[in-house]
Amino acid sequence: MRVVVVGGHGKVARLLTPLLVARGDEVVPLVRRQEHADELAALGAQPALLDIEESDADDFAAVMAGADAVVFAAGAGADGNAGRKRSVDLEGSLKSQEGARRAGVRRFVQVSAIGVDEPITDDMAAVWAAYVVAKRDADEALRDTDLRWTILRPGGLTDGEGTGRVTLGEQVERGEIPRADVAAVIAAVLLDDATAGHQWELVGGDTPVAEALAAAVGT
Repeated sequence: MRVVVVGGHGKVARLLTPLLVARGDEVVPLVRRQEHADELAALGAQPALLDIEESDADDFAAVMAGADAVVFAAGAGADGNAGRKRSVDLEGSLKSQEGARRAGVRRFVQVSAIGVDEPITDDMAAVWAAYVVAKRDADEALRDTDLRWTILRPGGLTDGEGTGRVTLGEQVERGEIPRADVAAVIAAVLLDDATAGHQWELVGGDTPVAEALAAAVGT
């Protein structure tokens, strides 16, 4: 499988790439900086330079040509800049979706965040509210496409070691999850066509990833 990873130098993406390379996939992480490309190439990836905010849908389509799947794992991060939540988390996703469509790539896995469909409240910090809205609107747009999408909405992300065990469902109690386990779920989802058309929340748990996905799709 040839997989394009948008946000290829993000923390989840950097854990996903070795998993995919190890099983023989061709991984194309999209990054802004040459030093990041060099770092990922050393892991066996085939990185491409692309600035999410400065590129348009045709630019995305060009680097997605020939791919079997796209993973959108980009995020503006905790930079305190509300505007970048829109330009990266929302507009970056929209351009990725359109780029995939133009390139003829049907499979699209998006990393979102838990609880983003909940109402915005007056006591929310402006940056957090912008992040929630961006993720919510990106998910809504993806669900409205004819792509074979899967949306994963992890809880609070940690840098702890992965356990290989999760709790996954349409609605789960808020909690934390190691980024390594999010990467493991993405990798598993890419191999399972039955996960297309599903949106799940995801936190740490006691169920092995394969069993959690099987239960979620009813197999």
